[in-house]
Amino acid sequence: MRRERAIVRFMETPDTAAEHAAEHTGIAAQDWAAASADPQYRAAVVDLLGALAYGELAAFERLAEDAKLAPTLADKAELAKMASAEFHHFEQLRDRLSAIDEEPTAAMEPFAQALDDFHRQTAPSDWLEGLVKAYVGDSIASDFYREVAARLDGDTRALVLGVLDDTGHGNFAVEKVRAAIEADPRVGGRLALWARRLMGEALSQAQRVVAERDALSTMLVGGVADGFDLAEVGRMFSRITEAHTKRMAALGLAA
Repeated sequence: MRRERAIVRFMETPDTAAEHAAEHTGIAAQDWAAASADPQYRAAVVDLLGALAYGELAAFERLAEDAKLAPTLADKAELAKMASAEFHHFEQLRDRLSAIDEEPTAAMEPFAQALDDFHRQTAPSDWLEGLVKAYVGDSIASDFYREVAARLDGDTRALVLGVLDDTGHGNFAVEKVRAAIEADPRVGGRLALWARRLMGEALSQAQRVVAERDALSTMLVGGVADGFDLAEVGRMFSRITEAHTKRMAALGLAA
């Protein structure tokens, strides 16, 4: 409970003073074979890959559903292509879990409820809300995983960064949302409120997932070699919040 309260406290009041500068030392300078000798580190990586894998699978399903709301055939085809890319990312993570002798379904299962709850609580009411959700919500998660990736062994880091590559949804969402706001400025206010809600829900779910998984939370607060200390947890969430503000500006929305 103490660790959970610490994570919540730093998410609510992040320190914005420092710049992020991760160096590849310690575990981050090792490969998987060497780093995985630590059972606690191995457990943290399995959790991380399981969470990512389920997230990619859910993203595939959501984009396929969003394609049904697309106003044009071209938009539908574009989202279908992005959904295919997300499923390929899922396959890469599933295959890595199998390669390190972990059952992929078992690794994903602990994260299914939290992610399903998030998607249920933030179901978009229309096409534009779906675009903002994919751009804002997915980007918050990606920022978090990139932060953690800086502390991972080289093999795992390369995989994680690879599956976080933009599938093209960011530019697509920005183009469509800005065009909609230009056509009807009233749309901007509604979507700005929606994006702020997504930010709050996404951070709340991230905190919930981390706090419920001992290996992940221990990595975050420095219990695993090369993990974050509590001050760095605060700076990490500050950077995520700042990136969110920039994305809102790119969409033409007030943060």
